[in-house]
Amino acid sequence: MTTVHIPVITIDGPTASGKGTVSHLVAQRLGFHYLDSGALYRLTALSALRKGVDLGDEHALAKLARDLQCSFSGEDVFLAHENVSAAIRAEEVGNTASKIAALSTVRQALYRLQLDFRKAPGLVADGRDMGTVIFPHAPLKVFLTASVEARAERRYKQLIGKGFSANMSDLLKDLKERDERDANRTVAPLKPAEGAYVLDTSAMGVDEAVERVLGWYAALKKQHAV
Repeated sequence: MTTVHIPVITIDGPTASGKGTVSHLVAQRLGFHYLDSGALYRLTALSALRKGVDLGDEHALAKLARDLQCSFSGEDVFLAHENVSAAIRAEEVGNTASKIAALSTVRQALYRLQLDFRKAPGLVADGRDMGTVIFPHAPLKVFLTASVEARAERRYKQLIGKGFSANMSDLLKDLKERDERDANRTVAPLKPAEGAYVLDTSAMGVDEAVERVLGWYAALKKQHAV
């Protein structure tokens, strides 16, 4: 099977929309590979913060992105041989990742790395531009969204559950700023891909969202023998 014929499901959406959890579970159910593209930007951000790289130095940031030594094992994310799954979820890292993700040099540096995740029997890719830029010809594209209030509550519970301190009003402010930055950046702005199914999970559980995506994929396979 050539790469172009390997099925891809893209699941894009704003921060804390649930796309990571849904994507991981869909990949698990289908036996597909999983790409958390946001983790690549968070890994670049973590590396930049640790090394004291100037966030205004695009070329230095792009070099960090190109030289990333990362790997995924289930839900664990590794930078070189260090498990940084918790470290990349810190709010400072997330906010930094959102800022550097607006830089075209960084996005270009990570482009090829993301394409390389497309392997048989299939891939579920989650992020902000998976369906619009990285895999625009994916047979199934989903845009997962939720109200900013619902997302802030989810993020709060997630952070507290992992032992991080969190403040609801600060989270709301950060999410609104991140949404605006992601939606209005000149390079690969956050928006539903053409032909994407839009799924609002504000009042929806994870299991229901997963079943909805799997249902769309099953229907697509039946129609087009993907």
